[in-house]
Amino acid sequence: MTTLHDLIRDHLRRWQSGWSMGTFGAIAEFHQDRDETPVIDDGYGLSRATRRGAIHIDRKRIDQIVPIAYETLSPRANRWSQAVALCMPDAMARRAARAELTELGPDDRAIRGIDRTGILFDMGLSLPQCDFCIRTSDPRLLSVLRANLGRSLFEPGNGTMHAILAAHPHRVALTNIGRIEVFQKIGGPDTGGVSPAGPHTHVLPKLLKAGRTHSANTPIPEGLMPLASLHPGNPVISPMGEDTAFDPALHRQFQDLFAAYGQPEFVRLKSALLTALRRGDRPESFAVPGGRFERGVVRLALRQQARLAEHLHDAELLRQIADWQRVHDQRRDAEDEDDDQPGH
Repeated sequence: MTTLHDLIRDHLRRWQSGWSMGTFGAIAEFHQDRDETPVIDDGYGLSRATRRGAIHIDRKRIDQIVPIAYETLSPRANRWSQAVALCMPDAMARRAARAELTELGPDDRAIRGIDRTGILFDMGLSLPQCDFCIRTSDPRLLSVLRANLGRSLFEPGNGTMHAILAAHPHRVALTNIGRIEVFQKIGGPDTGGVSPAGPHTHVLPKLLKAGRTHSANTPIPEGLMPLASLHPGNPVISPMGEDTAFDPALHRQFQDLFAAYGQPEFVRLKSALLTALRRGDRPESFAVPGGRFERGVVRLALRQQARLAEHLHDAELLRQIADWQRVHDQRRDAEDEDDDQPGH
C-alpha cells in the first residue's frame, strides 16, 4: 500500500494537484502549470519550488499526520470539490496565534537558499494552526513594519496593510508540518483585482472574524485540526476553476483515496448507496442517516453517478439517477454546499 510519504511525494509532482495551508479566511495556495519547470524538486525531502511559489512538508512529522479524505458539494449541481486534509491532534497542531505584527528574524528555513536573508514578520492574524507571515528585504517596507510592531494590522489608522499591498512581499504560511511560500504579487489593484494564476494568497478579514480553523462544510473529526490540504486533480473542474468534461481516471484516483483515508462511516454509506443503485433498488427504500454530512455524501454520490452516466451515454442509468435525486437531492441543505474554493 502507498505510504503517506509516497502519496505526498507523488502529488507534489502532479501539475493537476494543488495544495493549501492556512485557516478559514487566510490561506496560501501552491499550484503548478502543466509544463512548469521546478527550481527545486526534492521528492525525498518533500520540497517543491517554482519561480512563483514553493511548498515543503516536514517528512519527520509524517507519522504524526492524520490524513482525512473528503468531498464537498458545490452550489453548481454538475460539480464538487475534493481534498485530503493533513491533520494533527489539536494540541500538536497549535502555533503561537499572535495577535500583533511581530518580527521573527531571518527566514533561515526558506525553501530556496536565495530567500534565507529575508526577514519574516508574523502578520498577527491570531490563527490557531498557522503563522501567516510576510518576508521581505525591502528597506522601505522594513521601516514601515518595524515602526508598527506590536500593533494589529486591522487597528484603525494603521497603514501597514496598505504598505504590504503596495510592496508585494513574499507570503509564508508556517504550520507544524511544513510551509507554503508565495512569491507572486498579492491580488488587488496591481493584478486587475484578481488573484494571479498559480501560487497565491487570500486574507479575508470578514471570514477571519468567524474564528474557525476550517470551513464548516469540511468534515474534520472532533479533536483534529487541518494544517494543510492536498487538492488532487478534480474530474469535473480544471486547475483554473473551469468546468471540464468528466475525467473517469481522475475520479477513480480520488475514490481510491477516499476509500483509504475517508471517514469510515462516510465510506460505508457511499458504498451502500452505490450497491443499492447497482441492485436497482427504489430510492424510497434507502435510509439516509440524519446528519448533514451524511446527507451530503448521498447527494454528492448521486451527482457523481450522473456525470459518469453522461460520460458513458447511459440513458437508463441517467433515468435511474434522476429518480434517486428527486428523493435524495432536493437542495434542502444549501448550507452544505461549498464555494469551489478549497480552504477559503
